[in-house]
Amino acid sequence: MNTLRITICPSCGSNKIKKVRRNWSGTFQGRSYTVRSLEFYECPVCAERVYDRQAMRKIEDHSPAFGKPHAKHRPLIAR
Repeated sequence: MNTLRITICPSCGSNKIKKVRRNWSGTFQGRSYTVRSLEFYECPVCAERVYDRQAMRKIEDHSPAFGKPHAKHRPLIAR
């Protein structure tokens, strides 16, 4: 499996972008959630963040936006 390796920030061109591992927080429709120990690239110059496929999957796994859909109400059955 190929791993993403970034040495230049795609936004500002800085060579200071580094891979970091930290807790990451997001919000979806007013609901906050945290992904613990997420690994991604972050630029200290412009604050750009770059996420590889594995990081995105981890975010999706924790996000309420990608949660299981609510069960639809079952129609009442007349007996």
